[in-house]
Amino acid sequence: MNVEKPTYKYLDRVNSPADLKALKVGELGEYCAEVRDWIVRCCADNPGHLSSSLGAVEIAVAVHYVFDFPQDSVVWDVGHQAYAHKIITGRREAFATQRTRGGIAGFPRMSEGDSFGAGHSSVSISAAFGMAEAARIKGEESNVIAVIGDGALTGGLAFEGLNNAGASNSDLLVILNDNRQSIDTNVGALRKHLLRITSSHKYNRMKRHLWNGLSLTPRLRRMVQLVGHGLKRGLLHQSNLFESLNMRYFGPTNGHDVVGLVDVLAHLKDIRGPKLLHVMTIKGKGYEPAERGDAAVWHSPGRFDVATGQREPSGEGPAKYQYVFGRALLELAKADERVVGITPAMATGCSMNILQKEMPERCFDVGIAEGHAVTFSAGLAAKGMIPFCNIYSSFMQRAYDNVIHDVALQNLHVVMCLDRAGIVGEDGATHHGEFDLAYFRPIPNLRIAAPRNEQELRDLMYTAYRGEGPFVIRYPRGRAAGVGEGPMKELPIGVGEVLHEGEGVALLTWGHTALDGSKAVERAAKEGVSVLHVDMRWAKPLDEKILHRVGSKFGKVVTVEDGVVGGGVGSAVLEWFADHGYNPMVVRLGIGDEFVEHGTVPELKSLCGYDAEGIFRALVE
Repeated sequence: MNVEKPTYKYLDRVNSPADLKALKVGELGEYCAEVRDWIVRCCADNPGHLSSSLGAVEIAVAVHYVFDFPQDSVVWDVGHQAYAHKIITGRREAFATQRTRGGIAGFPRMSEGDSFGAGHSSVSISAAFGMAEAARIKGEESNVIAVIGDGALTGGLAFEGLNNAGASNSDLLVILNDNRQSIDTNVGALRKHLLRITSSHKYNRMKRHLWNGLSLTPRLRRMVQLVGHGLKRGLLHQSNLFESLNMRYFGPTNGHDVVGLVDVLAHLKDIRGPKLLHVMTIKGKGYEPAERGDAAVWHSPGRFDVATGQREPSGEGPAKYQYVFGRALLELAKADERVVGITPAMATGCSMNILQKEMPERCFDVGIAEGHAVTFSAGLAAKGMIPFCNIYSSFMQRAYDNVIHDVALQNLHVVMCLDRAGIVGEDGATHHGEFDLAYFRPIPNLRIAAPRNEQELRDLMYTAYRGEGPFVIRYPRGRAAGVGEGPMKELPIGVGEVLHEGEGVALLTWGHTALDGSKAVERAAKEGVSVLHVDMRWAKPLDEKILHRVGSKFGKVVTVEDGVVGGGVGSAVLEWFADHGYNPMVVRLGIGDEFVEHGTVPELKSLCGYDAEGIFRALVE
């Protein structure tokens, strides 16, 4: 990376948490400013998740100043808040390479020395609770901290963890990074006063002595407890959810006052049991374009000019699949009042914000809660609505049971659109949508399809709208084929399309892999290899008419899918041939039995062997 690195007064001296502790408390504010500057410079040249990490700088610095990482465990959730943590923990120079092939990951990774990996959301409290209990069982003296924010607390798993941890005596600290993108609570003088009291050593020592002294008189102890809770509710003007889950609650406090955070965390370090510190931050803090601009844009802005904040144009080209989906959904919703849209906190990412803007009453953003999104859609369908539930392929994994029991088993008319299916690029292993074809294929009642271009996405959405029962439509991240968007038409279910006639080898592709397939077929023809190329379109049901033709006339078949080959549609073809007495040699191209790391989409497809070059080699060898 060509990141211009100025000379920093403090940043260059900190290569580890131990180096950070060598700074004076009064120097931490300037160090935080330098961390922010380095994050902005690196992300301007090498795009990443910018504003979330800018908002969490002081939290990372204070946590590492007070606690002893890696002996003390820190779990970040959502993981794109952790850039400052990476810089503090020995990855300052490597940070310029984050999310590139061969560079460090954009999310916490245990293989890089982090306490726990967290590419997806809402996992921190459960994982941290497990770590704290492991330390207790092993008799280890260590602290465990879960930093949760940027909407992650809307996930059900977070509440399951809170409920379980609160019922224990585990020494667990949860830091709720509230950047007003998740929970909106005002910061007032009274709350600051309560924080100073409840986190102080003197107050907690007095409380512990009083509590132990009252142990011989349970009725009086219970009365004091009720009075205490009543005072808290009265002063805070609300019942505290975390206290009701037996998590001692502290805050809210200013998450950008690093000296104050250090003081509070130093006090909390000595308080035993499960506890939660509520920290208020500003997403994009310290870089004005991110702090003042559109939060959705600056969450992951792409390349930009550091001085001006001017974002680099994405360039001319075909429409992105997400925009095709958003426009088609609005068309369907305008034509039929039963059509509604559901998204788990990705309205902008999947372009459901197009519907949200024009018909807000017909669009439901349910937060980071994929399982709920699917079952909520099932409830809508049970009462006659036609829900289009859009979930990124990798995130849909968290709703697998809901799809089986609540949608497929009841054969409800829910259209599940999987954005970012297949290799997605720089976000890496946690975000590739590589498993959906394999994990959905065995489920009865599902119809599964993949468009090869933008018009087919529109047609498949219309087909699913007109159909009955559940549909799955998967499509990739990025730009479509460039064929344009015409009127929607209904497609026959389970019928593919022959794209090129041939006699030597049969090439079966699904979705946008047809584009690289067509390039490979043209090259193969120049080498004298005649290829029958079929866009199968449907992963379930398969086009049996085409498979009978291929099985009876071709000795070699190549299948290509943007997903894992183990249990994928290539496997489905093999099973079908075996069941029907055909025995061609089948070469399956796709992702092997491994997790694919981060890099550009072309780099990773080449690495996996199913780009145009890989398909060509399979056809001619």
